[in-house]
Amino acid sequence: MTSTIHASLLMLCTPLLITVFAFWILKEKITFLKSLGLALGIGGAVLLIMSKEKNGTASLSGDMLIVLNAMAYTIYFILVKPLMQEYPPLHVVRWVFTFGFLMIVPFGWIQFTEVQWIQFDWSHFISLFTIVICGTFLAYSFNIFGIKHLGAGVTGSYIYTQPVFAAIIAAFFLKEDFNWEKVIAGLMIFSGVFLVSRKAPPVIEE
Repeated sequence: MTSTIHASLLMLCTPLLITVFAFWILKEKITFLKSLGLALGIGGAVLLIMSKEKNGTASLSGDMLIVLNAMAYTIYFILVKPLMQEYPPLHVVRWVFTFGFLMIVPFGWIQFTEVQWIQFDWSHFISLFTIVICGTFLAYSFNIFGIKHLGAGVTGSYIYTQPVFAAIIAAFFLKEDFNWEKVIAGLMIFSGVFLVSRKAPPVIEE
């Protein structure tokens, strides 16, 4: 289990991981600024993971699951780009969720059968609808639409806005603690992402 703020900040590891995968798999060149950015980003993530929560909402195992999620999301961004050149966005989303559903059923079926649906009232169903339709289906649909028309880099850059909204919502509605340690870790991760995403100026030949 982890906190909302921890999860949103650690998801910023996605652009950092894209740089690592590009270096490892695509053999792209790693510059000094990108190396510095990776060091800052990884350092910020480690600082955030090692920080202690007053209310104990964040744990090492929960934070590591978020990092694994960021790795999976990185692979998703890389693999989905070629599909956008051949298929409509909704077609890709439909198959993503179909395969995702088939893969998650063996792990979540027991928990699903234990849900006491009879105890749900209208507010619970509205919350579930909002998560499934707005927070999942529409989010992925708009993501893929953005990848098709803007590219993975620009679309992925909007991930940077998530911690801002997550921190505000978590502080006001979930009463989560937002201390200077998190601010420093967040600034390190933001700086790292900025450096690895920064494009080198074009070389002008005389």
